[in-house]
Amino acid sequence: MLTKTKSQKIEEVLTRGVEKVIKKDSLVEKLNSGKKLRVKHGIDPTTKDLHLGYSTVYLKLKELQEMGHQIIFLIGDFTGRFGDPTEKIEARKLRDAKEVRNLAKNYLKQVGKILDLKKTEIRYNSEWYGKMKADELLLLMSNFTTARMLERDMFQERIEKGIETGLHEPVYPVLQAYDSVMLKSDLTVCGTDQLFNELKARELQQKFNQPGQEIIATKLLIGTDGKQKMSQSLGNYIGFEDSPNEQFGKIMSIPDNLIFEYFELVTRVPLIEIEKLRKLKTNPKNLKSKLAKEIVRMYHGEKEAGKAEKEFNKVFKNKELPSDIPEIKIKEAKLDILDLLLKTKLVSSKTEARRLIEQGAVRIDSKIQKDWQAEITINPCLIIQIGKRRFAKIK
Repeated sequence: MLTKTKSQKIEEVLTRGVEKVIKKDSLVEKLNSGKKLRVKHGIDPTTKDLHLGYSTVYLKLKELQEMGHQIIFLIGDFTGRFGDPTEKIEARKLRDAKEVRNLAKNYLKQVGKILDLKKTEIRYNSEWYGKMKADELLLLMSNFTTARMLERDMFQERIEKGIETGLHEPVYPVLQAYDSVMLKSDLTVCGTDQLFNELKARELQQKFNQPGQEIIATKLLIGTDGKQKMSQSLGNYIGFEDSPNEQFGKIMSIPDNLIFEYFELVTRVPLIEIEKLRKLKTNPKNLKSKLAKEIVRMYHGEKEAGKAEKEFNKVFKNKELPSDIPEIKIKEAKLDILDLLLKTKLVSSKTEARRLIEQGAVRIDSKIQKDWQAEITINPCLIIQIGKRRFAKIK
């Protein structure tokens, strides 16, 4: 493998998977100067799991970390209590501080799959917001105007639809901006959905007599549905902690037109190799298999990647049952099919169960079930299947 020069490394940091760089010339100069930059990235704990959409930023942070810069991973345990209103039509509600802290517990373990945590500065913004007095907050807020905050798309859409906006919501960018002041951020890496907030941070830093941070905004990763950005709430995500088989299967389900975008954004397969694959015009299934194996390797290791590939081929190519099917103990001799699916935990509700049955996605012992009112006789070793990847066996 060819060793990259410093200039090549900088060029890749500023282009691979990147949508926009704020003050590129200035950032290039700083990256060439040998100065150790303070690189901030913040995340609010809203769910317990991270997904590949986050990795577009974390892989960029890793590159900067390997170049010798100081990564600051900021957990918004204060701001996460109400969350960023960006792109949200419904008003954000205040959450319990303990709930937010509990959600954050698993983040570092997951982030550690990409970043070297021993070299990472871990911070929580309750460090300063938990001590801030009311007059200090009001003084901070006076640096921004209501008109500028409310002109954002989601607030305008709410106004048009008659949806209320809580007074606390337009304040969010102020708090995110102040995080950069407190951390003395030289550079922040974020998704493009956070660009407004981080630009506000540049302005606020200058008011606090700090140089305004540069910004690398990465492209947003489209989810497995091929339509919207990856999100837990939309169910179109691939989690860091998904099992190897689950990760492999989800990658194999993405639309063909996303293959090279995923290679670029969520792997570190060299760009020159990706371009060779593009020119070869390889069968999309083979490309996805290569992509899936690479992603499983990143999060679970080489051995598990090989096993996941074999398991996928067994189930989907050879039409065999999975090697390891979760077993469920059921005492009843008979059950309505909706109750049965709920007991297997393959569905979250009877409504979901009914919908899947009507879509022809439910099989019992390989037979498609179309009657959502059917009564099922419970036998040992009965196999329940939903879709292509969800299985359960009765003990």
